Amino acid sequence: MAIDLLNIARSGVMAAQSQMGVTSNNIANANTVGYHRQVAEQSSLGSQQIGSSFYGTGTYVSDVKRVYNEYAARELRIGQTSMSGAETRYSKMNEMDQLFSQIGAMVPASLNDFFTSINNVGDLPTDLGMRNNMLSSAGQVANSLNQMQSHLDSQMKQTNAQIGAVADRINEISTELANINLEIMKSPGADSQLLDRQDALILELSEYSEVNVIPLDNGAKSVMLGGSVMLVSGEVAMQVGTTTGDPFSNEPRLTTSTGNSTLVIDGSKLGGQLGELFNFRDQTLIPASQELGQLALGVADAFNQMQQNGFDLDGNIGSNIFTDINDPSMAAGRVGAYSTNTGDANLKVNIDDVGQLTGSAYELSFTAPNTYELKDTQTGKVEPLTLNGNQLEGGNGFSIEIDAGSFADGDRFEIRPNAGAAAGLNVAMTDPRGIAAAAPKISADSGNSGNTSVKLTDIDRTHTSFPETGSELTVKIDTAKNTFQVLDANGAIVGAEKSFTPPQIDTGFGFSFEINDSSSAGVTDSYSFDLSFAEGDNSNAVAMAQLADANIMNNGSSTLSGVFEGTKLDIGSKTQAAAVSLASNDAMYQQAYNRVQSESGVNLDEEAANLMRFQQSYQASARIMTTAQQMFDSLLSSVR
Repeated sequence: MAIDLLNIARSGVMAAQSQMGVTSNNIANANTVGYHRQVAEQSSLGSQQIGSSFYGTGTYVSDVKRVYNEYAARELRIGQTSMSGAETRYSKMNEMDQLFSQIGAMVPASLNDFFTSINNVGDLPTDLGMRNNMLSSAGQVANSLNQMQSHLDSQMKQTNAQIGAVADRINEISTELANINLEIMKSPGADSQLLDRQDALILELSEYSEVNVIPLDNGAKSVMLGGSVMLVSGEVAMQVGTTTGDPFSNEPRLTTSTGNSTLVIDGSKLGGQLGELFNFRDQTLIPASQELGQLALGVADAFNQMQQNGFDLDGNIGSNIFTDINDPSMAAGRVGAYSTNTGDANLKVNIDDVGQLTGSAYELSFTAPNTYELKDTQTGKVEPLTLNGNQLEGGNGFSIEIDAGSFADGDRFEIRPNAGAAAGLNVAMTDPRGIAAAAPKISADSGNSGNTSVKLTDIDRTHTSFPETGSELTVKIDTAKNTFQVLDANGAIVGAEKSFTPPQIDTGFGFSFEINDSSSAGVTDSYSFDLSFAEGDNSNAVAMAQLADANIMNNGSSTLSGVFEGTKLDIGSKTQAAAVSLASNDAMYQQAYNRVQSESGVNLDEEAANLMRFQQSYQASARIMTTAQQMFDSLLSSVR
């Protein structure tokens, strides 16, 4: 037995050729996204014994391995999820910031123009041109709020469409991953190309949601979304979809399904693009819409109330300039009933005090037999409500009316007091003579308790004893007995003591009014009425103009314009925070990406050096074959 130089050389040539093939493939795929560098592992062939010694018989490529670090890949997926979420958050917040900064500038501008027009009416209260201009400015205020709400509604539709598109792409990925798993389980060895495709899909999936990967013994990988939602299990692919929102249908929820089983999942907890889209919709877009509605209610209520406090150009109590705050067009969408409710209660929300409203939404829950609780969804604060007849009282500036039906144990409703207001706001007044620039003179007695206030509701100037300057009337009200008595300017009783049903009092002297009693015990208060009227009176117009600087919103802490500016500043702050977060997450992602590339990426300089080395090995092995051939030829020549 002799050393087989020819076979040794042949094995060297074949091994070098394989090495060059792997190296060439690495070089060719240097720019292929998701490609992992491959290395050929070379081993020695078994030795042969000649005499007392062992001689090598050559080499072979024992395996072609894919350079892959599971820890680095997991770190990259986490970085991808965080960066993708930060990008989505910044993109959506930047859109909102631009909306409020540019298009939204028309809202405070229209309010300023409206107050300017009110000042002009105050200067010339009988000028119909100024009054017409004031109504036109009121229309611009309503129009600006309508348009702003329309843009927010468009943002809602766009965000919902993005959620649907992401869900569709996740389904495509899950199906392909399941097919890859099936191919991997069929193959006796690992196909690097399949594994690269698998990892690329999982990495893309991590853009849309947090991803947990579970390697299986058969080489396949199960994939979970958000740590709790199984998406791919072996060769079985689940489907992600959307379903109608609950309790509001225009806010779709995320579902996962397999076969006939469907489960609703919390999209906001998935992370990545999906999580940020849900968070943006629920934590920024909807609250912004609520705060815009709060402003619309504030505008309508403030000026409608001022109208009721004054006289129009014909001497009548002023009528509404804007749509009433509890008009059906302003109240659309204030209540949403959850689909799990078993009762048939139909609720209606009435705004009682706009000044107490916030931008919050609330969850109303009922526990049998008679417990009603209202939870602020922003602060988590829970307040008990009191059922008074068919009214649930105790809300922040609003009450809930049980319009029909009844509650069942466990029923829940979402209450959004400001919903629909910005879209429903319109100018109700058409005649400029209806602007109440003048004001009555109603004086509270110096000895009054301070717990009552009055508001005119009706007047009849044709009444013979109608109170004007020189014939003022004083009404003494006893809230303990719910009675009143009328006295003339000299203090003489001109009307016998009468009872009344709160809050309305009809004096019988050509005017009626409402009394607001905030005391816990009955008091006796007096009010003097001088309801004389002069066309040139501008006192109520001046009071209207002062609303520009009055803190009448958010429990006396904000002006009308301040509500919008507060929303704008909050969105600007969130946008800035999103920009900082994006920069931070991008740096973390780049660090994770560079680590993967340093291990699994193709280094062209290194591969070029390898190519030269394997080429030399090939040439050297080929030289051995030539030498062996020459030796064989020499041997044949020597025996001829």
